[in-house]
Amino acid sequence: MLDSTPKEAKPSLNDWLSWLNPLLLLVGAGVVLAPLLVVFLTSLTPPGSVAGVDWAQSEWTWANYQEAWRRGNFLLAFANSTLVALAVTAFQIFTSALAGYALARLQFWGRRAVLLIVLATLVLPFQILVVPIFLVLRWGNLINTYGSLILPTAANGFGIFLLRQYFQTIPVELEEAAALDGANRLQILWQVILPLARPALVTLFLFTFIGEWNDLFKPLVFTTRPELRTVQLALAEFQEQFTNEWALLMAAVVIATVPVVVLFLVGQRQFIRGIAATGIKN
Repeated sequence: MLDSTPKEAKPSLNDWLSWLNPLLLLVGAGVVLAPLLVVFLTSLTPPGSVAGVDWAQSEWTWANYQEAWRRGNFLLAFANSTLVALAVTAFQIFTSALAGYALARLQFWGRRAVLLIVLATLVLPFQILVVPIFLVLRWGNLINTYGSLILPTAANGFGIFLLRQYFQTIPVELEEAAALDGANRLQILWQVILPLARPALVTLFLFTFIGEWNDLFKPLVFTTRPELRTVQLALAEFQEQFTNEWALLMAAVVIATVPVVVLFLVGQRQFIRGIAATGIKN
């Protein structure tokens, strides 16, 4: 007689991958989050505790954050970093939208060459250009001013390329319909293109704001006045003063990190949409 009992199917490669992918993601998340957890737990230990050793024996306290905020004078640094980051972000969105739209839609001689020049700027580190930028700022009497922290990065090749790629995913027919209604190029850009490009704008906003918030180089080179200290410069000075006080130092690190983490969590959905769509054309 033939055996009619069904045989169990052997797991296929796709089945193994369906289990392996989440496992690899969990391991990767653990590798990324473990240092952050160490920083946070160390910030809760009493002053004088050894980092990573006294967690279980110590009573956790939030007093380190109040002490770090007071000693580091982070209120002024937060105000300066917020002002600079918002100003640079606004400038970059403005310049990137205009240049990106021109490269995506306007037909003019040398457009491809201009695009190549924009892409070439992406491989030039800012540190290479610091000497001519410093000379220009000194010529304009902008050293030790907010202008020296804002103007050097008011335009960015990455933002131009990002918005140019996203603008190309928007159907041309929408612009043609607006043009038939009497809209000019600027009206089309402002009233039609930019509302549809919100994911790309949020992506550029996050990249620029977080980059400016974490920037230490510009305030270190272009400013010497204490009233122009940014968060990263205040954190560097705090580290020099309290090198061996791990609890206070980790509390200061958390204080400087929380705003950008919250900002990214708020805009992460639009950020993912913007990144995913910039590689698609038509």
